[in-house]
Amino acid sequence: MTEPIPVPPLPTLSPQRPPTVGFVSLGCPKALTDSELILTQLRAEGYETSRSYAGADLVIVNTCGFIDDAVKESLDTIGEALAGNGRVIVTGCLGAKAGSDGGNLVRQVHPKVLAVTGPHATQEVMDAVHAHVPKPHDPFVDLVPEARAEFRGVAGIKLTPRHYAYLKISEGCNHRCTFCIIPSMRGDLVSRPVGDVLADARALFESGVKELLVVSQDTSAYGVDVKYRTGFFDGQPVKTRLLELCQRLGELAAPHGAWVRLHYVYPYPHVDEVLPLMAEGRVLPYLDVPFQHAHPDVLKRMKRPASGERNLERLARWRELCPELVVRSTFIAGFPGETEAEFEELLAFVREAQIDRAGCFAYSPVQGAAANELPGMLPAEVREERRARFMAVAEAVSVARLQRRVGATMQVLVDHAPAMGRKGGVGRSYADAPEIDGLVRLLPPAKASKTLKVGEFTRARIVAAEGHDLIGQPI
Repeated sequence: MTEPIPVPPLPTLSPQRPPTVGFVSLGCPKALTDSELILTQLRAEGYETSRSYAGADLVIVNTCGFIDDAVKESLDTIGEALAGNGRVIVTGCLGAKAGSDGGNLVRQVHPKVLAVTGPHATQEVMDAVHAHVPKPHDPFVDLVPEARAEFRGVAGIKLTPRHYAYLKISEGCNHRCTFCIIPSMRGDLVSRPVGDVLADARALFESGVKELLVVSQDTSAYGVDVKYRTGFFDGQPVKTRLLELCQRLGELAAPHGAWVRLHYVYPYPHVDEVLPLMAEGRVLPYLDVPFQHAHPDVLKRMKRPASGERNLERLARWRELCPELVVRSTFIAGFPGETEAEFEELLAFVREAQIDRAGCFAYSPVQGAAANELPGMLPAEVREERRARFMAVAEAVSVARLQRRVGATMQVLVDHAPAMGRKGGVGRSYADAPEIDGLVRLLPPAKASKTLKVGEFTRARIVAAEGHDLIGQPI
């Protein structure tokens, strides 16, 4: 059973027990940032959070609706919350999804939910909470969120470990990829004001965050919707554009020795401008680029930008500008109409592009996606067989690239260090994003005086590579 997210309780603010809300957050880091916004507002208004369904006045479930497995998990979780509590508000991507009758899918399956909203809908969720569990007090009089340790300045509550956090810079997407329904749920691109983004980043760094992970549906399109207009931060003009954002994030991170990591970067030409910042160490030399395929005909059916040839050229250019660059990507195998020759070209691309970290999904029809109408749907066993073949090639490339790090000394951010690391620990290098990439498994320090602490950096000499992970000796 999926349990509500535990958040340290507020002290009782009156002789009466404050109302309590259970919270379950499903899906990607972008959904997690939505959950953080809602929890911050709940806390600011004096609501407590419950560790169980039974102990809550109501439960909020933030859902994912991108692929069939995610839809099932979300619907099952809503059912569990209804069974365990009975008073449930649903938000997130699944809340915007239509059912077979054309109505709302969540209400079709679970008609007893109190309210349903789509993603990025903090105010709508709070309106529903207020309707069923009235506000306990006036937040402007009774609570100053920034003064509490659980809040990270203006950035609010964070559900990640204290030493890293996600920073969402925009919502929605202007692409209409045929396999994707995100725009129908989250809308077109809406960039956050650059001053607000930078204020959040500063608050996070000042609260102790050592790794800031920049996320959106399309990070490299930041500012397109507002024509890169000039905003202001600390009274200084800043363009709402990826390059200027990265420059300022690097400046904010530097005094704290912190990392800035970019996710969901489409391979547009202007991304070239960011590579010198990576070469200079102001932003991590790491790009998460969702290529999805390499054959131009498949990319055309997917309605993806660029082609495999241009992507190879761009990768070569990026590595020329920043030799330490690490690239992770995701791909789809078995897309409708994909021929064996087209798939083989995808495998050749992964080998030639030397993708450091690659994930692959066997194509799965998603209700509402345009790709469902394309001819040439492949049998499920063929799609899965191609996914397995892809992963075998991708893993061979990744393992070979990891072997080249043996003997190097790397900076490692410590994620786990029992007993101050006397028996070793677990961390990540700049090449490893949390939860999706590999790890650096740290051996016990050779010197008795050497300790490891979660959320701090250590230097480690890489002594071996095992699968997707590295083995490091702290020095």
